[in-house]
Amino acid sequence: MGKRLSQVWQQFRQSFSVSETFNTSIDTGKAVLEAAKTLKEQSASLEILKPVLQNSSSLLDVLCSPMAQVVGAGLPFVPIGIALLKFAREVSKQDPSLEDCVFIVSQAAYLESTKEILRLYPHVNWDAQPDTIEAVTKQLQKLDDVELDYQSASQVITCFHKSKLADIFNQVLLSRLAAAKISSEFAQLVTQRIAWNTHRYILQAWIEAGDVVKNIIQPSLGDWHREQQKFQSIDDYLEKHIAKKPFESVFDEKFAFKDIYVPIKAKLVDTNGKIDDEKDSFNLDTWAKKILLNADNLEQVMFIQGGPGRGKSVFCRMFAYAVWRQLYPLWTPILIRLRDIDTFESRLENTIKAELKYNFIQGDASWLTNPNTRFLFILDGFDELHIETRHNLKLGDFIKQVAGFQKECKDYGEMGHRVIITGRSMALQGIPDLPRNLERVEIVEMDRQLQQQWLNKWETVQIHKGKTAAFEQFLQSDKCPHEVKKLAQEPLLLYLLAAMYRDWKLDIHKLEQASDHRTAKIIIYQEAVNWVLTKQRSERDGTDLNIGLTKQKPEDLKRILTEAAVCVVQSGGEFASMSMLETRLQDDETAKALIEKAKEKLGDEALKTALAAFYIRPAEKQEGGVEFFHKSFGEFLFAERLKARLKAWTQYYDADDGRQPIISEVSMNWEIYDLLGYGGLTWEIVDYLMGLLTENQDFPWVELFKRLDKFYSKWCQGKFIDTAEETLPQKKLRQLQRYGITGLGQRQVDVYAGLNVMILLLELHRYAQERDDIKEEIVFYPSGKPEENFRTTQLLRIINYSEGLELGNFIKIVGQFLSGADLSGADLSGADLSGADLSGASLSGVDLSGADLSDTSLSHADLNGADFSRADLSHVSLYGADLSHADLTYADLYGADLSDTYLTDADLSRVDLSHAGLYGADLSGTDLGECARTKYSN
Repeated sequence: MGKRLSQVWQQFRQSFSVSETFNTSIDTGKAVLEAAKTLKEQSASLEILKPVLQNSSSLLDVLCSPMAQVVGAGLPFVPIGIALLKFAREVSKQDPSLEDCVFIVSQAAYLESTKEILRLYPHVNWDAQPDTIEAVTKQLQKLDDVELDYQSASQVITCFHKSKLADIFNQVLLSRLAAAKISSEFAQLVTQRIAWNTHRYILQAWIEAGDVVKNIIQPSLGDWHREQQKFQSIDDYLEKHIAKKPFESVFDEKFAFKDIYVPIKAKLVDTNGKIDDEKDSFNLDTWAKKILLNADNLEQVMFIQGGPGRGKSVFCRMFAYAVWRQLYPLWTPILIRLRDIDTFESRLENTIKAELKYNFIQGDASWLTNPNTRFLFILDGFDELHIETRHNLKLGDFIKQVAGFQKECKDYGEMGHRVIITGRSMALQGIPDLPRNLERVEIVEMDRQLQQQWLNKWETVQIHKGKTAAFEQFLQSDKCPHEVKKLAQEPLLLYLLAAMYRDWKLDIHKLEQASDHRTAKIIIYQEAVNWVLTKQRSERDGTDLNIGLTKQKPEDLKRILTEAAVCVVQSGGEFASMSMLETRLQDDETAKALIEKAKEKLGDEALKTALAAFYIRPAEKQEGGVEFFHKSFGEFLFAERLKARLKAWTQYYDADDGRQPIISEVSMNWEIYDLLGYGGLTWEIVDYLMGLLTENQDFPWVELFKRLDKFYSKWCQGKFIDTAEETLPQKKLRQLQRYGITGLGQRQVDVYAGLNVMILLLELHRYAQERDDIKEEIVFYPSGKPEENFRTTQLLRIINYSEGLELGNFIKIVGQFLSGADLSGADLSGADLSGADLSGASLSGVDLSGADLSDTSLSHADLNGADFSRADLSHVSLYGADLSHADLTYADLYGADLSDTYLTDADLSRVDLSHAGLYGADLSGTDLGECARTKYSN
């Protein structure tokens, strides 16, 4: 048998010997407010509580009063509920029932939560029409008939926001907000936040009520204390890790991220990883919030991708803060930089638990199934994970963990959490069998409107005003190259341009010479490095403050910075130990002297402190470590270091026995392993490197090609690993292990060094083919020079060697660099080339029978006479390719794009062409045999 609220209220009136005299005017809740005000100043008494029972039908009558009185005065409501229970017990000489306790305490806790949440919106007028309370009164009258039994009362205690009582209370509040002309969508959000927050005050009430409820409410008082401590632990985390994020300084500027942040836009990415350009871009913040507030598609992981400097990490910090301020406790943001994770477990939740040492996780085995908490896990920097070299886990495994966790959140109603993960656009490339529940979006360039908003904010934070308008005028002028204008749509590069322009350090003449996107970007980074090394901290009289900071000349400091970049990149692109940097510099006599000089003048820790002024800071997760403020700085400086060594390898001197390289072959071989035997070169590093090399048209390309090609040839033969003496891979492995970099073996080091040299040779080949003066001298054959009537197997053996360490290894490392490659005459039968970029490649006469080429780009490739029999070519792009005389028998071309393809005299018998596109294809003389139906006909 249940109990109605009206019965409980009447029972309390009888206990307190008062009669009903309340009215339904706007003063209905005045008695409650007066009681709260009095209790704030003095102890509870019967005289204080009697007017509440006499003049109100419930504690929620307060909602008929002006909300300014409820919110602004900071009146306590929980003490009223506790006092009612306490004095009712004293007067009646018996414990109140569970239903009595729940009815009274839940109202007081709801009002306390209402006060707290509404105070978060100081600019909202909650009393726009204070006289319109008729709808509120009707909803309050419905409370009289609300009935609770033991089960429904227990539900309120366990999880208020899911209870029937919460629904009724919410309707009262919604009617009150509607009366104040608050929009329905906003009112729903506010009401949900209040309902979720009420549980905290119910906990507080049970704890403070003590003896009054100890025989009635389960679990025990100790359990309530532990639950309250978990919420305090969440508050501690939010204050320490979320609340401060927008207020942290931008690099070493005097302003914070919040001061110049503007919302970024994104576009949807389809299942093939292509941006949907047919649809308009949208506000990323709005998109993410809409998903959070929509219970549908809970199984979808939000994957936000974007190129370097597009603002992924800044979005994460700003969005985590926004969720805390605007959606908490409906959603609790947990922000994790993936580069900081030390321990990877077989399940995502265990990895998070190992990372976050907070009581709300460590002290609760059911932290993910507590119905009163719901987390938004923001995992920033998927591309910065380096788990393969430190842990027995692959990137593909991690993304599948994330996807599996999100699916569990959908399947198990007790969870309901969400995951956002960010990474560079290339981060997912080469990962086989990507989970289908990734909701992918790509951050797009800043449009003119956003750029203008940013510039307006930039001007606001400047001490000396006025230069922003001139900078904006430069960006819009004809003097500013198109490529620079494009780069100025990237948040990081826009900041660098604006800051250097502000400090009179932007060399506009250099920018005007930029002929393409890469060259312009290189110039900006070079100028930025020079800016921070030599000019950023100079006095008005020209005094260079940098030398005072570091006791180093700019060129010497740059040497240290480039070596720091090597350390960071080889440590996984995250951070590196200071000892690793110092040890590496010991091998360079000049650099060694610089370190000793700095220590002598500044002390052991001073070099680290000084470096912090130059976009390097102490690593958050490694004591004695350093990291770059932005990953791009480390990548660019690593490319600078590579360029310096590549150039050194091309230098010769005249000796008695002829022309000799300054860097001997033995020394160069070790340097290759030392610089490249750590992991795969990223697209960004290679792009920076080629941009730096092509600055000088007179660079000795042929000499570099010959030396690298000779190394590659010997590597293919196993010369560097098949020896009884200490091998170069072993030497490099021991070096890495001394630095605490584990997870690699000799074979991995050997594979990385060889494949990275292959990447460099592929880049040299592609560049040389555009230059008539060197195209004949620089021709790279990854599988060896084609031989008549014989197919070369060198590349196939390399692929198999790489795959022996990890399936998909070759494609993951080299796949994105194969465009324009000359693979003609190679035997690649059965090879896994899925997802590779082979656009414009020469594959004439190649044997690809039984190979996996699914999702590969072969557009404009020369495939004349190639053997594709029984190959998987599903979803491959063959647009404009030459497939004349090719053997495609039994090949799977499901969903392939064969538009404008030359298929003259090709054999397509028994080919699956279902859903393939053949628009504009030349099929003259083609044997179509028993093909499956096609989407288009010629």
